Amino acid sequence: MSAAAVAGTLTYADLATRVKAATPRLGSVRLVCVDGPAGSGKSTLAARLATRLGAGTSVLHLDDVYEGWAGLAGVAQRVARDVLAPLARDEPAVYRTWDWTHSRWGIQARLTPAPVLLIEGCGAGDAVLAAYASLLLWVEAPAPLRLSRGIDRDGAAMRDEWLRWTALEEQHFQAEGTRSRADLLIDGTLGDEERLTLLPG
Repeated sequence: MSAAAVAGTLTYADLATRVKAATPRLGSVRLVCVDGPAGSGKSTLAARLATRLGAGTSVLHLDDVYEGWAGLAGVAQRVARDVLAPLARDEPAVYRTWDWTHSRWGIQARLTPAPVLLIEGCGAGDAVLAAYASLLLWVEAPAPLRLSRGIDRDGAAMRDEWLRWTALEEQHFQAEGTRSRADLLIDGTLGDEERLTLLPG
């Protein structure tokens, strides 16, 4: 996969059409990986795209499966083993979720094969997951905006955790080369509910 070397716009409806027309690479499932730095707008994009895709779309948020604030390392390998491997066999997947309140593993969740699965979160585009993807999306936004969004969501007490996370994810993305492998580069600074702004590769 390689990033499109063009800028412009794309409607969510057109992106949904592209996803539905893609060839499944995860058993019968069309996997879409939505990656990018924390606070860039991945969750918002995934939610809007899932709405356009409609029934038969599942969403896996990596926030639910990180092993705490240090959980970026190893999350993709665990998701590949516990979620993608069974789905590739067209079998249901059962995986553990993280209890952020008590800082421990919590309840199990279950995913059944569906026409489309969106995986969103830092690490969603790791090579071990993207190997099964029909589409890899990269979302980015300036660091001050991303930090502001994070503090708004998690509270000022989490500022140091956010700063540590951003340092870890920067190293991670450089090692993975995620941005350079993406099919589309998306500007996460804008809040248009109908249209995405694409960035040049």
